[in-house]
Amino acid sequence: QVLLVESGGGVVQAGGSLRLSCAASGSTDSINAMGWYRQAPGKQRELVATISSRGSTNYADSVEGRFTISRDNAKNTVYLQMNSLKPEDTAVYYCQCRVGILDFAFWGQGTQVTVSS
Repeated sequence: QVLLVESGGGVVQAGGSLRLSCAASGSTDSINAMGWYRQAPGKQRELVATISSRGSTNYADSVEGRFTISRDNAKNTVYLQMNSLKPEDTAVYYCQCRVGILDFAFWGQGTQVTVSS
């Protein structure tokens, strides 16, 4: 079992920046990839960015060049630096990690990001 706790959400004006953090606890030795997803009202949850245990990253086209995902394995924490935020980035952001041989997914509780125009 892995518990994920997100922090760093809030309200920001368009063009501003926020940094999300997600701290993992529990069976952290078995964590593989970690990532961020988001869900806007009335829309499906979508991938924002992922990072492998070795640091390889993957981004959604909509955030490429504006968002940066990173992880600190010593602290079992993944970060999402969000710059040049747009109103369409408004959503609940969820942290996810994949664990063990079966790559089982664990999710955080979500943190709200609101970008005002």
